Amino acid sequence: MKLRIKELAVFATLGALMFVSKLLLEFLPNVHLIGVFIVAFTVVYRYKALYPIYIFVFLVGLYNGFSIWWIPYLYLWAILWGAVMLLPKRMSVKTSVIVYALVCGLHGLCYGTLYAPAQALLFGYDLNMTLAWIAAGFPWDLIHGASNLVGGLLIVPLITLIRKLERTNAKNASLNEPR
Repeated sequence: MKLRIKELAVFATLGALMFVSKLLLEFLPNVHLIGVFIVAFTVVYRYKALYPIYIFVFLVGLYNGFSIWWIPYLYLWAILWGAVMLLPKRMSVKTSVIVYALVCGLHGLCYGTLYAPAQALLFGYDLNMTLAWIAAGFPWDLIHGASNLVGGLLIVPLITLIRKLERTNAKNASLNEPR
């Protein structure tokens, strides 16, 4: 996964875009576009999508402080990335709109459950305490899942835009090469 300078700049910009989008939507609890970006970047960039994802994770830690709450960020977003990597590469547009939105929404719905193992390990919760923690946060997971599902409708247009920009960049780069 060796990066060219241009890719490094693009991925740093995409990671920063994820971070800024999260800041802009913080007034709405559990509503953000991070899942939308992760799904779209994974579809377009595949393994290299991990670069903007972890730039985002690092920026969140840097901004909010690297504390215990941040540790699950090291795996939570990778789970969504991994789920998208397992999806078929070729789907019809209609199917992909539905599938990507559902995967994004399901990740939001399961967010608290996915966060729970770290919570249990870090704070010594037993199974009953962990289940109580998940249940207490479930209303927030419903909001998270619903907002990810709705936001997920932006994934295919975002993929289309990124691919168009990538083609335009590639065409412009080839025009600027010395002959």
